[in-house]
Amino acid sequence: MNTPAKLGAYVLGLAVVFGGALGVGNAVGEVGAPPQANSHSQSHTPSSQPTSAHDSGTHTTNAKPSEAASEDTPGGLQVSENGFTLNPLTSTIKPGEPTDFQFTVTGPNGGPVTDYQVQHDKKLHFIVVSRDLGTFQHLHPVEAGDGVWSVKLTLPEAGAYRAFADFAPTGGSALTLGADLLVAGEYTPKALPAASRTADVDGYTVTLDGDLVPGQASKLTLTVSKDGKPITDLQPYLGAYGHLVALRGSDLAYLHVHPDGEPGDGRTKPGPEIVFYAEVPSRGDYRLFLDFQHEGKVRTADFTLDTGQAATSAAKPTPSPAKSSGHGDHKH
Repeated sequence: MNTPAKLGAYVLGLAVVFGGALGVGNAVGEVGAPPQANSHSQSHTPSSQPTSAHDSGTHTTNAKPSEAASEDTPGGLQVSENGFTLNPLTSTIKPGEPTDFQFTVTGPNGGPVTDYQVQHDKKLHFIVVSRDLGTFQHLHPVEAGDGVWSVKLTLPEAGAYRAFADFAPTGGSALTLGADLLVAGEYTPKALPAASRTADVDGYTVTLDGDLVPGQASKLTLTVSKDGKPITDLQPYLGAYGHLVALRGSDLAYLHVHPDGEPGDGRTKPGPEIVFYAEVPSRGDYRLFLDFQHEGKVRTADFTLDTGQAATSAAKPTPSPAKSSGHGDHKH
């Protein structure tokens, strides 16, 4: 097959994949109570009522800024929400080559947003994953001026990727917007990594205890060790001892969660355990990515979990964190 034919088949394949993912995302029904308008992430103080699922819009890559968000759709599936739109400005990315990737977020008035709340030490968090969820990057772009963000981005191989912009405009609610990135070339999709509760990264071992239960807050405990010894001197990263992102395997719905407690609060220890409360909107496979810092370096441990059956109304809920107004309340 010649190169144009290969690329044509590749693009057609992507259309089928994206169409299927969209169908799955839109098929998810309501889970639990209707979400708060800005519940995209939560502050964590145990013993309160369970938090609700994320609110977001309908997934479409050509959404108009005026489109309203649907309450039963998780974050990251839409390029536009509440009048805000993620706009990639860089169109060409070559596999394995560093690229100065630029993008803007436009607001309800159509102009680039230039005023953001600081959340977890940053105005904007930028997550890039491969569509098969085999690769994950948590990046922090810099402001290039006039509402343009710039970041050095290297995508390891040809294929389809999803980029997420996680931010809160000043005076507004926290949002997660997503956009597709394509790297031209021959590409064979990989299966989702097998379910596992142990991850080895750079000499460290991270174990996960707890289950994701659809429709209710779930306690997850991640324990970090090295050479069989518990790590008790984790260093703060983005204002916490750990940073966890969960993505639904079927359509890459985005869930951003944070630990129970924070450095300096008088009760949270710097390891070996990092406790999170997370709520997923549906059953299925999820990929979890934990960023933690030790000895001056940030490392990422990844896991695959199957949520199993959805919780029933008779099930006893797990104690969960109190609701907050979003990332801005964490004071990170």
